[in-house]
Order: sequence, then structure tokens, then C-alpha cells
Amino acid sequence: MGFMLPSAASESARRLASALRITTTFADLLERRGFGDDERTRSFLNPKLGQLTLPTPMADRDAAIDRIVHAIRTSESMVLFGDYDCDGITSVTILTEIIRALGGRVQPCIANRFQGGYGLSDIAVDRVLSRTPSLLITCDCGSSDHERLERLKKHGVDTVVIDHHLVPEERLPAVAFLNPRRPDCAFPYKHLASCGLALSLAAGLRAKLSPGLDVRQWLDLVAVGTVADMVPLDGDNRALVRAGMRVLEQGNRIGFQALAELARISLANITSETLSFDVAPRINAPGRLGHPQDALDLLLSTDAMQARGLAAKLEAARTERKRIQEQILLEAMKDIEENQWQKAPALVLARPSWHPGVVGIVASQLVEQFGRPAVVIGFDAGVGRGSVRGPEGISVFELLAASQDAPITFGGHHAAAGISIAPSAVSKFRDLFMAAAARVMPQGAMIPAVGAEVLLDDDDKATDVVNDLQWLEPCGASNEIPKIAVRGIQVVRSQEVRGGHLQVQLARPSGEVLYGFGPRMGDWARKLRAGMPVCATGTLRRDGFRGGDAVALGLLSLVED
Repeated sequence: MGFMLPSAASESARRLASALRITTTFADLLERRGFGDDERTRSFLNPKLGQLTLPTPMADRDAAIDRIVHAIRTSESMVLFGDYDCDGITSVTILTEIIRALGGRVQPCIANRFQGGYGLSDIAVDRVLSRTPSLLITCDCGSSDHERLERLKKHGVDTVVIDHHLVPEERLPAVAFLNPRRPDCAFPYKHLASCGLALSLAAGLRAKLSPGLDVRQWLDLVAVGTVADMVPLDGDNRALVRAGMRVLEQGNRIGFQALAELARISLANITSETLSFDVAPRINAPGRLGHPQDALDLLLSTDAMQARGLAAKLEAARTERKRIQEQILLEAMKDIEENQWQKAPALVLARPSWHPGVVGIVASQLVEQFGRPAVVIGFDAGVGRGSVRGPEGISVFELLAASQDAPITFGGHHAAAGISIAPSAVSKFRDLFMAAAARVMPQGAMIPAVGAEVLLDDDDKATDVVNDLQWLEPCGASNEIPKIAVRGIQVVRSQEVRGGHLQVQLARPSGEVLYGFGPRMGDWARKLRAGMPVCATGTLRRDGFRGGDAVALGLLSLVED
């Protein structure tokens, strides 16, 4: 693993620190990210719901509101159908609760990865029709489902499509199609997840039918769904998630209370990292293994005992998912080594035994480790189902488009996609995908390096920097958790712990101690000795285990100084 060290803070960064009354380290970070002593910076650090983009220009929003209002007023039967991931499930939860609160009749329904797969499949349409609705509302799917929407139309079912995936040119046969990515949509902010769109629609319904209803109660769901879907956390998304995290802290949703209690998650002072690594994976786990209804039922639950039982199911699903994930990763690494693909422009891996619901996580792990696009394929009923992930700046969607001489079907985003493929086509697809990746991968991208954004300033206390970093929340896509380099530190003690991980105490010249943890860095315990000077790169956060002012350093790289 490479190591790159940033320069010390500039004089202008030190002036910014003085002007904003923040640490030099945090001011240096802001300056490197393009912020200065101006109103834009203050708005970024303290986003408000009042800064949200007005929804008026959103194509078909009024048509969607009018159709749903009519259905509520005339007691029509409605079905809400959502994707099986966190964004889809939170979107369905928001609209189910708002429509019921307004007196509507609605049945929520979630796609099943192993019975129809992603989106509005033929099997999904059968499920919808069996419920005899006159209106279907899709959440986080539908943008490409022209044939299925036509089929529903022939059966007398109107559709409102809410989605944020890439849009085909052909017009959808729907009453309304809410998607900011539509070429004819004048809504300027293009990055809302489906749960954000669902909340916008909920606000419109509230305005027509019950102006006193406070839609901010659903912001907790928007926060979880938005962070989980890895959309950019800038602009409207930043304001929505920041406000949603405050709603989560209030602990009013019984389902989140039960989940947090079982998983030992503190909802007080929650961070986007907690949402990404603790909350969202538990919501997603049942869908990965084929029973997403458990997650929806948990979020909709108003009974504490029922919620605890459902939370236990989600926890069990997450445990099983982790076991499967670890096995697939071991086998994937073996395949890479045996085929000498360590320096290939892309990785395309497939085994019949791999669980299609877990391959996406493994693909992300491979991208993190090897710094190049990765496709991981499992098989279900003789059909290969794979997940595609790529490093920042590389569009896997375009790589797949360049690989269509192999018989594949695919869909998704620039950063993540899914494919279906026949087992016999995997070899040809691998050649095409690797060739496409070789044409676009930047020079040197084969060797991932840990590049710190800023250097921890010698005059700053790490505890003060951690306090300042809270102003960055929520962190995620387009607003990453900063990687910070720390120099001039000495090893106090170190040990390898279960799982091959490293625990190390590091002392700064001031005497301040950082408690380091390095995943899969256990070998370092045999190299380190007390008093050894080292340089580390990692992420700084409060040490929840030790409490008080203790600072944890999530190690990404370590070298002798």
C-alpha cells in the first residue's frame, strides 16, 4: 500500500482558522476542498431545510400529487412497490405512512431479489395485479420498465413512477414520472435519492390535504436511505440528511429504537458513518438473502415487542450475510492469485456457489483493495447475476456499454451497476470488460495509495479537531470522511487482535494519546516496538469504547518515520 503525505497548512488556512474560530487542521481541510471565509462556507457547515431547492420545476410532480390526492379522496386501492434496498424500503415506508395518515388505502410491497429480481419484473407485476389496485406507485425503480407499465395500463392500473436511476430516451407510459435525471426535468438538483423524492411528494400531498401535518417526522428515513444509496451528500441531500440525523437522535421511530438496542448503536450524536456501517447494512441484509419484507415491517412497526422480534431477524440476516461475504472474498482472492490478475485493468470473477445477494459487497471490497473496476458474479437458477463497482472517476455503466458484444443485460449508475449473464458468456465478457477498462483507467491506478488530505497540525489537540470535524457531517459521496496524516508520533504499545487486526497506542509530542485500530494490519504488531517513531494516515473520531476525550485513529496506513 502506498503512502502520500500532504504539505503543512498554508498561511491562508491559518487566517481562515482564526476567522472561523476553528482548528488549523480543519481550516486546512476546508481550504483544500475549496472553501474560504464566505457565506458559501457557512451555509455548507450549517445546512438548513430552508435552503432546499424549490420543488416547483420538478417534472410531473404536480401530476403525481393530483393523481394520488384523487385516489385518497375517492378511496381507491393503491399499491406501493419498492426496490429491496434501503432507498426503496425507506421510500415505501415514507409514502405508506403519509398516505395512511391522510386517509388513503395503500398496500406496501417490496421486490424480491430471488423472485423477479430488481425492479418491476413480470413476477412483480403479477404480485401487484393480485392486489387489484387502480393505482401503482413505484419507488426506486420503474424508469426502464416500459413493457411492464404498458401491461399494467392494459389492466386498468395507473402508475406513478418515483426513481432516480438513469433514464432511457423512450417515454414512460405512466401518469407521472418523477426523476430529476429526466432530460426535460428543470429541477436543478439532480442527486436526490428516491427517499428524498418520496418526501417531496409527501410534502405536496400534505399541502393539498392536511397542511398542519409535519412531514419532518419522516426525515429519519430520508437520512438512512440517502446515505445508504451513496448519492452525493451535497446541496439538498446534505440538508436533508443533517436534519434527518437530528430526528433519528430523538428516537421516536420504534423500529430504529429496536434495531439500535439490539445492535448496541447509540442514536444520540449519530454520525453518517454509523448510518453507513451499522444501520443501513442491517436494513439491507434481509433483502440480500431474499426476505426484504422483514425490514419494511420493522420500519412500519408501531409495536415495541413486534419491533424487537423483527430487529432480531435483521440481526440474524446480517450475521449470515457477513459469513457468506467472508467466504466469497476468500475464494475471490484465491482466484485472483491463481490467475495472476493482481495487475489486470479490471477484475471479473464468477463462481456458481457465490450468493448473488452478497456479491456487491465483495465487489466494493475488491475495488477498495485493488483500485480498479470489479465484477463479481454468482449464479441463481442457471443465470449469472453480478454486481459491478468502480473506483472514483470511472463509469462502470460506460464500461458495461462497451462490453455488449457479450450477451449481457445491465442497469444502474456510473459508480455501481448490476448485470445478468449466461455462464457460457462469462469468459467473453471478461475479455471485453478488461479491454474497456484498460482504455480508460488512468496511469498508476493499479497501485492504490492512501493519500491523506491534511496533516494534523502540531499545535492542534486531536480532540479539538474531532469536535470540528462534526461540522462536516453528513459525510459520504462528494463529502468524504477526511484522511488525516499524523507525524511525530511514537508507539506506546501494540498487539494483534482476533481477525488479524492491529491495536496500537500512539503518543504525540504533547503527550496526547491516539488509540489506533488497523483492519487486517495485524502483521504490524510484530514490527512495532515501544518508542518507535511512526507516521500514520487514518480517520479521527471519538473513541466510543473509552469515552471522554479519547480519540480513535482508524488506521489506513502506517510507516516508520
